[in-house]
Amino acid sequence: MKPPNAFVLSPDGAPLPAAVGRWLVDRRIPFSALADSDDLLATALRSRPRLVVVDARVHPVAALNACRRLKLDSFTGIVPVCVCVRGEDIAFAAAFDAKADEVLRDDVNPVEVPLRLDALLRRSDRDTFVHPSTRLPGSTEIEAEIAARLDAGDLFAACYADLDHFKEYNDRYSYYDGDRVIRIFSKILHDIVKGMCAEDAFVGHIGGDDFLFIMPVARVAEACDEIVNAFDTLIPYQYSEQDRRAGYYFGKDRRGQLHKVPLMSVSIGVVTNERRHFTHATQVSELATEMKSYAKTLPGSVYTIDRRGDAAGGSGADALPPVAERSMVEEK
Repeated sequence: MKPPNAFVLSPDGAPLPAAVGRWLVDRRIPFSALADSDDLLATALRSRPRLVVVDARVHPVAALNACRRLKLDSFTGIVPVCVCVRGEDIAFAAAFDAKADEVLRDDVNPVEVPLRLDALLRRSDRDTFVHPSTRLPGSTEIEAEIAARLDAGDLFAACYADLDHFKEYNDRYSYYDGDRVIRIFSKILHDIVKGMCAEDAFVGHIGGDDFLFIMPVARVAEACDEIVNAFDTLIPYQYSEQDRRAGYYFGKDRRGQLHKVPLMSVSIGVVTNERRHFTHATQVSELATEMKSYAKTLPGSVYTIDRRGDAAGGSGADALPPVAERSMVEEK
């Protein structure tokens, strides 16, 4: 039996409205019924559910208090909560005041219920799968996008972009300045990649200073070149004038020793399915990570494109032949 990924709170133990119960069954969402708000909060903290349904028709005060407690916690606050109320306007407003994400009156048209609940989950998935700083899709959506392109048989390039010396920048300036750099870089990626390929392109934010974008193979070199140029033009202005003019600053390594830290650069590792056959998204992400790691061994801002085929032999950055800045790795 699948573990529940939805919880139903009914302080009086009454069954859910029929339309809500049917929707849970039709969507094959296993759920567990609880009668106590303390149990609900404790259970939700242990295993973040996909959905919570709160029945506030008979005991609205206790039910809405449970909703409010869920939404005030930083861990469970992102869980979508649907509250079922009686038809009075005061109960409807009180549920939204308690931070409910959706409110269903008991006189709602049953046809509306599945439409509203489906939309609730779509909104929740969207909010969960995007990075809060850049508003770009996260790892789950990245993997889904790669899998969809593989299933469709499309030729595409997956490009893993990472910032060099970003941690040192954060240490010298602040996390606020670092977050601004991340937002600037996300805009560079989005504007260039989507500007070139529109709906044929995808830009995702893995986390931190790691991004992955996907686009048609034919334009990947042009896009990477523009990204590198735009980054090297704009990012130096995120430093003080003294650091920018010098082109470096002194920072401490893990041993506390001073060393020269160059200005940030960007490394992009690119993998395509022109000469390789991938069966699942993990293979693409693993090779893109390998190419990104190889790019980071080269000085300055650089992109490297893997041109090897399935029969190239060997894997890992050490197996790759040496290349020049902004070049492509060719199969030997």
